[in-house]
Amino acid sequence: METKTADLSSLKIDRSTKNDRPSSKGKYITAVLVIAVIIIAVLILYPIIFAKTLEVKLTSVTLQSPAQTSAILTASGYVVAQRQASVSSKGTGVMIYLGVVEGDKVKKGQIMARLDDRDIIAQLDEAKSSLELYKAQFTEVENNYNREKELFARGLSSQQSFDQAESGYKSLLANISMAEARIRAAEVSLENMIIRAPFAGTVLTKNAEVGEIVAPFGASSTSRAAVVTIADMTSLMIEADVSESNIDRIKTNQDCEIVLDAYPQKSYPGYVFKIVPTADRSKATVMVKVGFKEYDSRVLPEMSAKVSFLSQPIDEKTLSEEKFLVIPSSSVKEDNGKTMAYKVENDIVVPVEIIAGRKLRNFTEIKSGLQVGDGVIENINDDIKAGVKVKIVQ
Repeated sequence: METKTADLSSLKIDRSTKNDRPSSKGKYITAVLVIAVIIIAVLILYPIIFAKTLEVKLTSVTLQSPAQTSAILTASGYVVAQRQASVSSKGTGVMIYLGVVEGDKVKKGQIMARLDDRDIIAQLDEAKSSLELYKAQFTEVENNYNREKELFARGLSSQQSFDQAESGYKSLLANISMAEARIRAAEVSLENMIIRAPFAGTVLTKNAEVGEIVAPFGASSTSRAAVVTIADMTSLMIEADVSESNIDRIKTNQDCEIVLDAYPQKSYPGYVFKIVPTADRSKATVMVKVGFKEYDSRVLPEMSAKVSFLSQPIDEKTLSEEKFLVIPSSSVKEDNGKTMAYKVENDIVVPVEIIAGRKLRNFTEIKSGLQVGDGVIENINDDIKAGVKVKIVQ
């Protein structure tokens, strides 16, 4: 039969040709790898790109004395002389002499400056000359008056002659009184050209120079009102603003510790001298005047200071004890057995390992790891970690 002799070689599969199309299994593996890379990239970059920047406040590492451990309140203020004056002249003129500079000590009544008084001296000389002239005429006029008075009494002189003699005599007396008044006025004006210290004190500022015009009723572009400013350095006090909500915690004569910002290592004993009986409505504060029990020459007007109002009396032994570093306890965190504080550098949180000491009310003593003035994050929470980006707010 013809079917038995047919050529079946054309039905064989040619396995020599390679299949260039990828298998479905390869496609699946590639897709999984791409998705995995995308997920990993998102997990890594998302916190960096889309994470919310934390806002933090910084606080400074400060020195604290043992006395401040009993402080119930702390306030800031300034050294102010309670007796201070801008000294000017009652007269107007060009200043020709200035005998003091800043820092000079003066006594009460001491001449500090003098104005040009040549015109007043001339007026004084004129008044004195007039007085001498009137006095020279006085004897003759007085004798004439007495003579006319006696003659009139005897009926030997007319009323007109007597009246003329009496009028001349009284006019001369009036001229003498007027000349004497002019002399006194000129002497007062002359004294007004001398600028004296109203009380014993120290010169703080020099407000005018020799050659400038000094006027008593205010300064202008061509004149000066005050010549110098002096202060009684024995009347220095701290004027501190205390919040209205805390004023009930302060009592008159309450002991205080005063620390000047210029000398943080030095403490001065103080006391509440007076609570000013009015409030500042714009700041919601009450001024408290704190007096020094003792102080030295380093204390100067307008220096800034911190006052700690104490719950217990202060003594010299406590003041002499060495100060130590502290930060708020809210700035300290225990992490894996280590005590940490956190700084901010280039808006990035940087942990700092510290050695902590005593717990002092709301503060913690720092024995090492930080220095005075260092800034650390004030309130630590679980979001504060190394490398976290933050924004510093006031």
